[in-house]
Amino acid sequence: MFQTLSYFDVMIAASLILINGAISVALKLGLEKKLAWAALRTIVQLTLIGFVLEWIFAVQSWPVILAIGVVMTSVAAFSAVGRVDNQLPLMKINSVISVFSSAWLVTAITLFAIIGYDGWKDYPAQYVIPFLGLVLGNTLNGISLGMDKLGDQLKRRRGEIELILSLGGTRWEAGRSSVRNAVRTGMIPILNSMLVVGLVSLPGVMTGQLLAGASPVEAVKYQIVIMFIIAAGTAMGTISVVLLSYQRVFNKMHQFLFDEINSKSNNRTS
Repeated sequence: MFQTLSYFDVMIAASLILINGAISVALKLGLEKKLAWAALRTIVQLTLIGFVLEWIFAVQSWPVILAIGVVMTSVAAFSAVGRVDNQLPLMKINSVISVFSSAWLVTAITLFAIIGYDGWKDYPAQYVIPFLGLVLGNTLNGISLGMDKLGDQLKRRRGEIELILSLGGTRWEAGRSSVRNAVRTGMIPILNSMLVVGLVSLPGVMTGQLLAGASPVEAVKYQIVIMFIIAAGTAMGTISVVLLSYQRVFNKMHQFLFDEINSKSNNRTS
């Protein structure tokens, strides 16, 4: 039987953030305002999305579901860019293309090939939005880490890259190591999660199903599916944005456009 929570119960949980604030004060981390702002945003954003989802689940309209999906994906794409320190050419466009193509493809495969039985058609929003949200959240992190690592690698390896090009090497030969390191970095978080899932932690979806009274075996099967689809979405999104960004810093004449790479810290001091 699923145990409902009162608003007082939620307030008790919210008060635990004071522990973080106490640590910040004790160690003089200066994070008190950020913690308060993050806590407030968490409450407001989740409360609003709760009301929105309740309405969407009641309406069950495909145009509304797709519109919400577009908004979610757009926010994820621009959020991924906002976390990157090393600004690459057309980074926002590359992020939008990568997030939309990877997340929507993986979600479509999940809905129509994996969960593709008649039952979900009566409740499309309950399947589309949660699955898309799970893929987007992890793909966002992979893309952000991958882009930042690529910019960092290209800046650090400038001498090596220009030497390879001056000796007649192609742009792929010059940028291959940077691309590989960027893709590897973007995929590390999800790989780490897969290695310890079920041993160190029970993922949120599985925990939610167990709390709702679902069979542990069924909850495990859903969680396995989820881990694999977010791994696929992260890999596709990361490699897509890294390759698109890599092509923007090398022209067809195999020249390295180093000046196209900008750092946020440099922009703030200029």
